Amino acid sequence: MKSSLYPLQFEPILKERIWGGEKLKTILNKSITSKITGESWELSTVEGDVSIVSNGELKGKTLMELIVETPNELLGTKVHERFGKQFPLLFKYLDAREDLSIQVHPNDKLAKERHNSFGKTEMWYVMQADADSRIIVGFKENSSKEEYLKHLKDNTLVSILDNVKAKAGDVFFLETGTVHAIGAGLVVAEIQQTSDITYRLYDFDRVDAQGNKRELHVDLALDAINYNKVNTQKEYDSKTNTSNVVVDCPYFTTNFIPLESNTEISKSSETFTVYMCIDGSFEIEYDGFKHTYIKGDTVLIPAAIRSFVLNGKASILEIYIS
Repeated sequence: MKSSLYPLQFEPILKERIWGGEKLKTILNKSITSKITGESWELSTVEGDVSIVSNGELKGKTLMELIVETPNELLGTKVHERFGKQFPLLFKYLDAREDLSIQVHPNDKLAKERHNSFGKTEMWYVMQADADSRIIVGFKENSSKEEYLKHLKDNTLVSILDNVKAKAGDVFFLETGTVHAIGAGLVVAEIQQTSDITYRLYDFDRVDAQGNKRELHVDLALDAINYNKVNTQKEYDSKTNTSNVVVDCPYFTTNFIPLESNTEISKSSETFTVYMCIDGSFEIEYDGFKHTYIKGDTVLIPAAIRSFVLNGKASILEIYIS
């Protein structure tokens, strides 16, 4: 089995959302049929949404099956030791035709106690932004539970939250507890802990096709929120054919690679690596394997693959566990 591992792609898991649109098709080449597709889950082991291999001799296998069969070879020795036979990250592309709800995610401790889940530290890479698009991240100034509840009751919560204009190439890193919302007109790549736990605070009084408002989680969120002002935007270098560090946190490391020509990659067997193609196209060459990836593609490099070549002209996110 070990020798049969190769760069793996998976069937996108497409999600309709009240705020979704059609850009996952027009910009990222996803085969959507709905006009309100908000998310493409690229790599997932969330219960009920486990990714299925779409290429090569392992086509049809689930990501969980591969982890169970070859945990060290797929996850890496260090990742396997730390997380067991769990895939610790979730990878997505999102299309926000409208504002997402204002929400917050619990930390590991709360998520474990309440939901037997990981917390949800995450980052966003902005792939496309309409004019005047913005992101809501944290409070404008240090706040408090009392001030937050007052503004929530008065329907003025947005007035005390920080709005940041967003453009293509911007990166936002959100630690657990950060109140946030992706704004209308944005397409983002999202990297996060494996968790689907979201506490929704405010949804702009929207209703679905049946006239129903979505559930809010005001009480659950109270102890999850960081009421202090936070700095979420990340600056990073863009040296060509190099892994430029964007985010380095306990849960994942994300690098930005502006690929211009053949680049040899060597890595340890301690962790898997994931590449998300955010612009252009590139090839991976490995031991007779050769495949081209285009904008919107995501590929998992098993930990057992320690050297390969990237070739092409592309902007790539490189993600692994440090």
